[in-house]
Amino acid sequence: MLRTNTNRLELKSTSESSLRRNGTAPVLICCLLTLVLTLPYQYATASELPVALGTAGTYAVLTGQTATSSGQSILLGNLGVSPGSAVTGFPPGVVLGKINVANTASAAAQRDLTTAYNDAKGRSTAPVAVSGNLGGRTLTPGLYKSTSGLAISSGNLTLDAKGNANAVFIFQIASTLTTTSGRKVILTGKAQAANIFWQVGSSATLGTTTDFKGNILALTSISLATGATLEGRAFARNGSVTMQNNDITVPSSAHRRK
Repeated sequence: MLRTNTNRLELKSTSESSLRRNGTAPVLICCLLTLVLTLPYQYATASELPVALGTAGTYAVLTGQTATSSGQSILLGNLGVSPGSAVTGFPPGVVLGKINVANTASAAAQRDLTTAYNDAKGRSTAPVAVSGNLGGRTLTPGLYKSTSGLAISSGNLTLDAKGNANAVFIFQIASTLTTTSGRKVILTGKAQAANIFWQVGSSATLGTTTDFKGNILALTSISLATGATLEGRAFARNGSVTMQNNDITVPSSAHRRK
């Protein structure tokens, strides 16, 4: 018993001596280890404000040249074309809003779209680099930047707002955005489609029966294959939006207050 107590006293004395020599280092190491183990899977380091859409925000589809639909596409929101003037497929397609073609309203919306596109493209605070296929990944709010194209294939993409309904996701894509057939963008943790922005440097293509979320701001064109659905907006600055029996729904609110 005496030897056991002696050993404990020696161990305590050694530990206290080590702590005095090393200062707070052991405590810091423990804290840092705990922090590393609790970091999320893929995260951005800075929060973003939403991209202001102005008058373009009321549009489900806004295009610079042509809006074309085959089958019965349904748009819950306005349809606009400017400076072009070609709209085909409505009817039988349905627009549950206004159709503005080469008029003052569509021109104003296009100007606001240009401002929004440049805003999204110009964001630069702590971007997280992404590339290739986002399928199968979970991302948290923030700014994501690709110097080439992005795809959602071989798996779905999950966007997790971590319980914050005001959280904003911005994707800067230098070239194309594509999804393969049946892929989904899944929202969790109170993520809102209205607060997701896809700035596309060329064109976007949504594959057959894709279930997509967010506002697509494409420099050129957007194509939705048969049965693809979009909760968000399809904006093509300089080209066309082509639809094939699609549902496009403008989100009910953007950057909602708590």
